[in-house]
Amino acid sequence: MADSFDIVFKGATLVNHTGEGEADLGIRGGRITAIGDISEGLADETIDATGLHILPGVIDTQVHFREPGMEHKEDLETGSRAAVLGGVTAVFEMPNTKPPTTSREALASKVAAATGRMHCDFAFFVGATHDNVDELDELELLPGAAGVKVFAGSSTGNLLVDDEETLARVLANIRRRASFHSEDEARLNDRMSLQREGDPSSHTEWRDPIAALVSTERLLRLATEAGKRIHILHVSTAAEMGLLALHKDVASVEVTPQHLTLATPDAYDRLGTRAQMNPPLRDRAHQEQLWWGLSQGVVDVLGSDHAPHTFDEKSGSYPATPSGMPGVQTLVPVMLDHVNAGRLSLARFVDLTSAGPQRLFGIAGKGRIAVGYDADLTIVDLKAERVVEDAWLGSKCGWSPFTGQTFKGWPVGTVVRGRLAMWDGELGTADGAPVRFGEALPKA
Repeated sequence: MADSFDIVFKGATLVNHTGEGEADLGIRGGRITAIGDISEGLADETIDATGLHILPGVIDTQVHFREPGMEHKEDLETGSRAAVLGGVTAVFEMPNTKPPTTSREALASKVAAATGRMHCDFAFFVGATHDNVDELDELELLPGAAGVKVFAGSSTGNLLVDDEETLARVLANIRRRASFHSEDEARLNDRMSLQREGDPSSHTEWRDPIAALVSTERLLRLATEAGKRIHILHVSTAAEMGLLALHKDVASVEVTPQHLTLATPDAYDRLGTRAQMNPPLRDRAHQEQLWWGLSQGVVDVLGSDHAPHTFDEKSGSYPATPSGMPGVQTLVPVMLDHVNAGRLSLARFVDLTSAGPQRLFGIAGKGRIAVGYDADLTIVDLKAERVVEDAWLGSKCGWSPFTGQTFKGWPVGTVVRGRLAMWDGELGTADGAPVRFGEALPKA
């Protein structure tokens, strides 16, 4: 045990590799250095965490922070502010910015813009295009790269890769696990006439379950043929979940708190166009199968798919309204409410939000409360009941699909590499740094 510490948390219930139990936690130099009974007076700062649970830092592996090019919706500082206010210690950000993150220069620019300015740690996906396929094996190993993201549907321009030949080339060239938005673009184009002016509920009819299933079937076939690993983002349909359960050798699975919590037609009745997202919200029969996949271990991670648009943009008339909703700040309270309701265990929540991301993406030094790991902690009060209020939100967009709803289980503190990024709703100093990955560690 270390002789002295920068911070000691005393009296909390830790959730780590040994299970749940009360223990003190000592941090020095940004890393965990002791777990157990730590004597008084050994730390520069001692925090009484009695009655709280300390979890491994929550990692949200799918966010859109809109910078560069769409900073009126969100930017790296405001998105990360929302993250730490919600108990999230690291995020993986998506490449569909303006310009998109598809080159060495664009990735380096994002890393530079984020370092020391974001409140949480970060990594950025590199978008696959028809033009950069042959470079993906190098781009995915650059500092700050979370891996390759492929839009097999629901995108435009260079970021849309929907032809089988190019998808096969992407899989042939990558070395790490690639992440996919899986909807069949041809089917979406054929069914666009199903969109009804002023009726956002038709969004779910247009982007039907078959569009998702056909795409996922194709990706599984191509991944199996190539012997490569794929990650299917925001799975929303019952058929996909059953299919993915049969292909865990090549495919990992993400679901969102929104798809687990909001269901049609109620969501459209209450939220209108604010319920519009891709892939769309489904009815309760599909939602029940997502929960089945979660309970059976088919689901590997939770991702918020934080995709903010301004309230004015979302207040237009469908279909001239953008898809997406904010979610990084509400991931923890929404899912802890499910924990309190008995829908999943606290250990399963930890597996989905820290151990799962670490396992899938090979994150170095994060994902566990263990000596030698980064001191990334999500500290929660499982008994706290609070209402989501717009005034609490850190996102520049300023709204949430969960505004006005009460959730039980709330983030109290967010610790990023031993730094109090948030405590009791108050932000600390921004000091975000790139997440490191085992497959891309620099050589000595």
